[in-house]
Amino acid sequence: MTDNPFSRTEYLIGSHGLDLLRNTRVILFGVGGVGSWCAEALVRTGIGHITIVDPDVVVPSNINRQMPATAATIGEPKVDAMRRRLLEINPGADICARCQRYCEETAESFQLGQYDYVIDAIDSLADKALLIRMATAAPRPTTLFSSMGAARKLDPLQMRVSEFWQVKGCPLAAALRQRFKRSGLYPARKFKAVWSPEVRQNLMADAESNGSLVHITAIWGMTLASLVINNIINPNNNR
Repeated sequence: MTDNPFSRTEYLIGSHGLDLLRNTRVILFGVGGVGSWCAEALVRTGIGHITIVDPDVVVPSNINRQMPATAATIGEPKVDAMRRRLLEINPGADICARCQRYCEETAESFQLGQYDYVIDAIDSLADKALLIRMATAAPRPTTLFSSMGAARKLDPLQMRVSEFWQVKGCPLAAALRQRFKRSGLYPARKFKAVWSPEVRQNLMADAESNGSLVHITAIWGMTLASLVINNIINPNNNR
């Protein structure tokens, strides 16, 4: 029996593939229902350098779907709880936690071009649109993968991966396209998005926000991680 926690990864992708993962630099915006599971998948697979960004603290309503949210972490910054979890998985990983919002005032401080991959799991429409524009304008090989809306869904089999402008039936993607068109400021290049055409209505009339479930948000996050991993291992063979 091996003591190497990444032996199963190495069996499948080889030593060179594992080295590629260890040397890859990822920045992930949003460690909620989608982003937290993406971060976990990346670290468990062997990604060696991850920066996680989120301005929020854990609240009770996060517990139904967010990986770092437990009764013990309520009130703690999400990135701190997430960083602790990731280092428990791989103490040798380089995990940078930034409890900060990505917005017009902070965007320049992130220097997106120093990362191989930018993962967008932001909820705020304005911040999401800005990140998409900045990430797609970053010099290559920086690559963006983005999560569209994962709320108000029950059927994971309807999830899809498409180039952003090919997404149809997702209210969040539609709102982003409208925002780009109104402003005249567009993404600099194409990028892939995780999305679903399924849109259900909240059954509670007094709902303060859209309902969402972990079997959806986790699959969204795992799929974002798969896009990164497959792009690293097979850069010329991506759907």
